[in-house]
Amino acid sequence: MGLAALGVMVALAGCSSGKWGFPYRIDVQQGNWITQEQVALLQTGMSREQVRFALGSPMLTSVLHADRWDYPYYYKPGYGNARERKFTVWFENDRLVRWSGDQQPTLQPYQLDDDGNPIESAPPLAQEAQADAADKREDEARAAESKATETLDSDQARKQDEGSRQATPSVVVQPPASPSPYSPGLPGGDAQPLR
Repeated sequence: MGLAALGVMVALAGCSSGKWGFPYRIDVQQGNWITQEQVALLQTGMSREQVRFALGSPMLTSVLHADRWDYPYYYKPGYGNARERKFTVWFENDRLVRWSGDQQPTLQPYQLDDDGNPIESAPPLAQEAQADAADKREDEARAAESKATETLDSDQARKQDEGSRQATPSVVVQPPASPSPYSPGLPGGDAQPLR
């Protein structure tokens, strides 16, 4: 009996410690995830909409502090230590005047593992942006080359068209004006009276 009671107590102690997955604790994530790349977009004099575009909508706005937007971030894994970051921007006359806050991460959450370390297979955002910019430049160069070719082809076609118009005399054929009540009919046919 004593051995069974000891076994139940050990099992219950294991459940409450979470080592066996009991009880399950969810990860809690709240607030705005801001990266260094987004912070680098900020410039003094930006409008509120431009700041909203760069950082996203603020998590906290106050009626008492209408010229201040707060971007807090809080993450508490089910088992582990909580992480917290703060970032604040200030406005005067609806224009950005300054910002401050904690050091922001360089990667997005989907590029990090459960411990907050970068996933090896995910390329950094800067490399993705550079690759996208190179692709865009190549597409623009192809489009410009195609447009130049089309312009050259259309110029040549226009010149040929002008040359053919000059070589072909223009002849205007006018039907004879006749007060006759007969219609001319079909070619090669007899004239028919109008009815």
